[in-house]
Amino acid sequence: MDQRKLEEIAFHDKLRESQYAQRWSPEAEDRVSNDPLWANFKYYAIEQESIDFMRAWLLEHCRDASILDYCCGNGEESLFVAQHGARKVIGIDISDVSIRNCRERARDAGAENIASFQVMDAEGLEFPDNSFDFMMEYGVLHHLDLSKAMPELARVLKPGGSMVCTETLGHNLLIRLYRKLTPQLRTPWEAEHILTRESFDIIRQHFGRLELHFFHLATLGAVPFRRTPVFSVMLKGLRAVDSLLLRLPLIQWQAWQVVFKLSQPLKG
Repeated sequence: MDQRKLEEIAFHDKLRESQYAQRWSPEAEDRVSNDPLWANFKYYAIEQESIDFMRAWLLEHCRDASILDYCCGNGEESLFVAQHGARKVIGIDISDVSIRNCRERARDAGAENIASFQVMDAEGLEFPDNSFDFMMEYGVLHHLDLSKAMPELARVLKPGGSMVCTETLGHNLLIRLYRKLTPQLRTPWEAEHILTRESFDIIRQHFGRLELHFFHLATLGAVPFRRTPVFSVMLKGLRAVDSLLLRLPLIQWQAWQVVFKLSQPLKG
């Protein structure tokens, strides 16, 4: 295994060793407040809109489906689809700590008969061709070499299947500056491979259909107010601003996140 992947394993083993929640709440932020690796957790206070959008797609596609949770982290979405009608869910991750956490959570949730988890290299999937009806990932692709990962995803997805992805974007100058000032929060490879328009050129080489939805630009302004009484009102207003701004082709790529759906896998 090359040095890049060893660095990713070490970083994510450390990140997951305390089973921190991946979804923001005041209580979750309190639990990680003394951990420097979670210093950017506060920004996820504004994320609910994109999560709801992503989960609506999960609900649309998960019933009676065989699902791959690609680089599953602590398994939030694996358990979500397992509890909403999935026939089988397999989560894979390069971090054995993540897989241990996922197995414990599945056992606690009574979902072991549906959701299983394996340590696996995401760029060399150990599944036969056309294994899954549906696949999902959250914040993973910028940790990978897309030229190796995307052919594997297209290979294991059934011809009529689809995949839902949530990723951060790399064009916004202020967000790029923040990342540059906080190198300890990510691996060197991750810092250099946040998704850009050019990343989607690679993705389009392996999937015939790509549907993009952009989130979180003006709403970033609500982050400092996340623990005040005005937060919910401010967030609602800024979401309305985003609903207008992020329709504009030149503005939408300045968003923090994009949720996208892949289908029509191109085999071989």
